[in-house]
Amino acid sequence: MSNNGNPIEPSHYTEMNLSPLEYIMANESDFTWCISNVIKYVSRYTRKNGIEDLKKAKWYLERQISELEKGE
Repeated sequence: MSNNGNPIEPSHYTEMNLSPLEYIMANESDFTWCISNVIKYVSRYTRKNGIEDLKKAKWYLERQISELEKGE
């Protein structure tokens, strides 16, 4: 769970075949801010903060659902 000391390209992203940032940017028109954060936190949870990252992803997902329900 080390970030290799590099704040720009920490190992919890660079060890992946495709970083969440690369994936999100390649599909940016498909994702809101909240969904982008869900992707980020779910992608890194095993390499960085475990359950804490899953809880963050859950918070952003619930926020996105709430926003969509307001528009119904």
